[in-house]
Amino acid sequence: MPEYAILILPSANRVYTDTSPRLLRAELAAFGDRVLTTTVTGTDTRTIGGVDYVILGTGEPLSEEDVAYLSNLSSAYALFEVRGELLRPLTLDPVALFDSDLLTIQKYTGKTNELFTRLLVNLTMLATDRPADLLRGARPGDGHRPPHVLDPLAGRGTTLNQAMMYGFDATGVETDGKDFEAYERFLKTWLRTKRIKHSAESGALRRNKARLGQRLDVTYGATKEAYRAGDTRRVTYYNTDTLRTDELLRPGSVDAIVTDAPYGVRHGSKARDESLSRSPRELLAAALPVWTRVLRRGGALGVSYNTYVLDRDELTTLLTDAGLTVVTDPAHTTLAHRVDQSILRDVLIARNPAS
Repeated sequence: MPEYAILILPSANRVYTDTSPRLLRAELAAFGDRVLTTTVTGTDTRTIGGVDYVILGTGEPLSEEDVAYLSNLSSAYALFEVRGELLRPLTLDPVALFDSDLLTIQKYTGKTNELFTRLLVNLTMLATDRPADLLRGARPGDGHRPPHVLDPLAGRGTTLNQAMMYGFDATGVETDGKDFEAYERFLKTWLRTKRIKHSAESGALRRNKARLGQRLDVTYGATKEAYRAGDTRRVTYYNTDTLRTDELLRPGSVDAIVTDAPYGVRHGSKARDESLSRSPRELLAAALPVWTRVLRRGGALGVSYNTYVLDRDELTTLLTDAGLTVVTDPAHTTLAHRVDQSILRDVLIARNPAS
C-alpha cells in the first residue's frame, strides 16, 4: 500500500504545534472521505531520521488532483512519498492568492491561530454538498462565482483573511466597534501596501433610516488584469449585532458559516438585547436560527467553542434545533485540544440539509 509522510508546519504557538499531528490526522480523514480519488487506509505518526511525520496510507497512489487538495492541509509543510527508507518529495501548491502576511501580520491578544482557522475553514467547506469548491476560488473565469463564507462573530477578521487567501467572497459581522475599526485600518493599509487593485467604501450601516452601525465594502482582484476584467472578490464587514445577520444578507446566499464562538470571557449581542452578560450558550441559542436562514441548502456551518463553558451535547442540541445536521463521523470527534488553562477548544461541523 502506498504511504506518504507529511512534515508539520511549525506554529508560533508551542501548544498548538504539539496538537497539530492529531488535528492533521482528523483533517486527512475528512479530505479522504470527501475529495480524494483514493481511499485513506490509515493515518499515524512516525519518527524518521529524528523528525516526526504524520503518515498517510492510501489504497492507490495519490493523483495530481489529490496532491492539489492536500496542498491546502492546515498544518502541512512538506509532503513525501515513502519509498522504503527513502522519502521522495512531492510538490505542494497551496491555494494562496496573496502573501502569507495577510494572515500573520496582525498581532493582538486573543487572536485565533491562523493554522486553526484554516483547519476550520477546510472542514466546513468539505462538509458542504460541493466540497470541490475548496479550490474554486483559485480558478478565475470558470463561469461561477466563488464560494461565499460568513463569519458572524468576525473579531478582527482572521476568517475573512483566510477566505481572501482562498479567493472566496467573505462577509463578517462584529458588534465590537474597536475590532471593526482595527480590521478596517489593517485591510485598507495592507491592500495599499501590496498595491492590490481594489475599491473600498466605508460608512454608516442603515436600514429603514435607522443607524445600525458601520460597514466596510471592499472589492479586489488577485491581479490588476483580473480586476480590470471584472474577475473580482468581495469582503464585506458589518459592525452591528450578529442577530441582524438575516437582515443584511439574502436567505440562502452563504455557502459556509465559519466562526470561533466566544470563550466565555468577552462576548455578546447588544442591538436587540442590551445585556452583554449572556453566556455563549444563550448567544448561540439566539443566533444560530438567524445564521441558518442565510445558509444555503447543502451548505455547512463550522463552529469552534470552549468546552469548559459549553459542552458538545448542548451545542449539538442547539444546532439540531436550528435545523442543521451535525457531522458525527470519527474524524470530527477527535478535534478537542487545549488552548490554555481556561480553554479546551473543540469543533462541531453541521450541514444544512439539501432538501
